Amino acid sequence: MAARLPLDLDPPVRQLRALLLGVDDRELIAPTPCPGWSVATLLDHLMSLAEAFTEAARRGADAGGDRPPRPPSAAHLSPHWRSRLPVRLEELATAWHAPVAWRGLARAGGITMPAPEMGVVAANELVMHGWDLARATGQDFAVDPRVLAALVPFLSAAPAEGTPGFLGPRVPIDPEEDEWPRALGLAGRDPAWRPPRSHDVPTVRRGSREQPPAARRA
Repeated sequence: MAARLPLDLDPPVRQLRALLLGVDDRELIAPTPCPGWSVATLLDHLMSLAEAFTEAARRGADAGGDRPPRPPSAAHLSPHWRSRLPVRLEELATAWHAPVAWRGLARAGGITMPAPEMGVVAANELVMHGWDLARATGQDFAVDPRVLAALVPFLSAAPAEGTPGFLGPRVPIDPEEDEWPRALGLAGRDPAWRPPRSHDVPTVRRGSREQPPAARRA
């Protein structure tokens, strides 16, 4: 019988790969919930983090070296991201399928920590940036309950003021809210964030049943 892994990264990877199909070239300059980041900047970050966490799984504490990660930039986004990013994400999920990836220490972004914690960090990056991308491009998003169950304790233990370059300061959320909005708040995100609308033109979110006001009145 195959060993049971602490966490399955397949669900967030599958969702991210599906979200990539819904990104229009015109949306690359659109803002995201990450302050100062466009969709293109977010995609560049996903390219880098997918490679870094794959190496962390494969090489443990020997991965990455001591250089800090390159700041994400829309200017650095590969013109071939549509073909390369899905492959990198799949390689990440495959690397963390190996039981050895969850043993000992792992290193990514110049930081070394126990491998099980690094796996949760990878899951958090995939889930939160998946939500960022979905919100920025008007797509639906749903988090896997098993992944969410691992993220909440991890995010609850993080400093309330956030961690520069990783988590923003916590956003206060109504304690009566569901677990997912509270997780977003713990990760420094406002669950109510929406991209600004140009000239207040009514739009239909892709993948939703919401209709423009005129259609609803018909």
